[in-house]
Amino acid sequence: MDLFEYQARDLFEKHGVPVLGGVVATTPDEARAAAEQLLGAGSSVVVVKAQVKVGGRGKAGGVKIAKSADEAAELAGQILGMDIKGHTVHRVMIAAGADIAEEYYFSLLLDRSERRYLAMCSVEGGVEIEQLAVERPEALAKVAVDPQVGVDEAKAAEIAQAAGFSAEDAPKVADVIRTLWTVFSAEDATLVEVNPLVKAGAGEIVALDGKVTLDANADFRHPEHAELEDKAAADPLEAKAAENDLNYVKLDGEVGIIGNGAGLVMSTLDVVAYAGENHGGVKPANFLDIGGGANAQVMAAGLDVILGDEQVKSVFVNVFGGITACDEVANGIVGALDLLGDAATKPLVVRLDGNSVEKGRAILTERNHPLVTLAETMDGGADKAAELANA
Repeated sequence: MDLFEYQARDLFEKHGVPVLGGVVATTPDEARAAAEQLLGAGSSVVVVKAQVKVGGRGKAGGVKIAKSADEAAELAGQILGMDIKGHTVHRVMIAAGADIAEEYYFSLLLDRSERRYLAMCSVEGGVEIEQLAVERPEALAKVAVDPQVGVDEAKAAEIAQAAGFSAEDAPKVADVIRTLWTVFSAEDATLVEVNPLVKAGAGEIVALDGKVTLDANADFRHPEHAELEDKAAADPLEAKAAENDLNYVKLDGEVGIIGNGAGLVMSTLDVVAYAGENHGGVKPANFLDIGGGANAQVMAAGLDVILGDEQVKSVFVNVFGGITACDEVANGIVGALDLLGDAATKPLVVRLDGNSVEKGRAILTERNHPLVTLAETMDGGADKAAELANA
């Protein structure tokens, strides 16, 4: 789960990372009150920052400086409702202004390819870090972090030295890096990024902007993380799938996909996309993995989610029975169609193979539902589903 900047800031503050004051607002009046609070606490200016989970806010006009509470309210009124790269701004953060002497970059992330964590740091922050990494890779230090050790005092000093900080600044930066590691490890994050990490005029190091991604696999350890979810912006189909513990991702296509096992589902997406080239260019509408041990109830829940997608014109159910028995899948399909009744109007192509395949096919054949077509092969099923979606 990606967090908004204000949520990342609050997590930083919770774990002792030095940050500036910040108050979230959803209306110009709330922005005025927040600015009055921060200006009254000694800040000479405030920054009105659009809260969207995408980069490039400043270039889009979503970050502006205000010198008074009234100006902050006026700017908030301009920013709220903006569209920034397809994301509508529903809230802004009113942040205390900073006396910036220098800007740096720092991040901790999960390096899946190397099965470890990676720290990246540069004395050149506040810029497009991807561009810096390509054009001047030597300016971005990359230091491997052992997950069993983490970022201790020695590792933090190594990171600061590799990034090229001066002897005067390195110890202060290292202290903040260790605190950011605490955020990363204690909150089970896969990314903690600060750009810019700044040295203020008085010499202190402050996290001026933050990006945090939390690992949903660790949600059972963090019930409080549920409060951080932006339910209003969540896709309703993805939310419904999550309620049923389904691995679902919505895509922009017309053929709904259900399979058991991530590898099989990914292969099914490719086969359907290839078949779609011969049928009007139709594409997969989703990724949905019902898992290796799915039963009839899980199958029915998955089908219910996909049939609720208005973009879906046909559905391809591709199951290889292992732990999942094909008769359980067939019962789930029959049960879902019976439950939906007349609301089910989209054709289903079903390819079953493996454990209890004959029983599964017999159940569907006996039911003889007009929407269901049995396919012998994966390629044949994909082609039929694409043909029906284009009909």
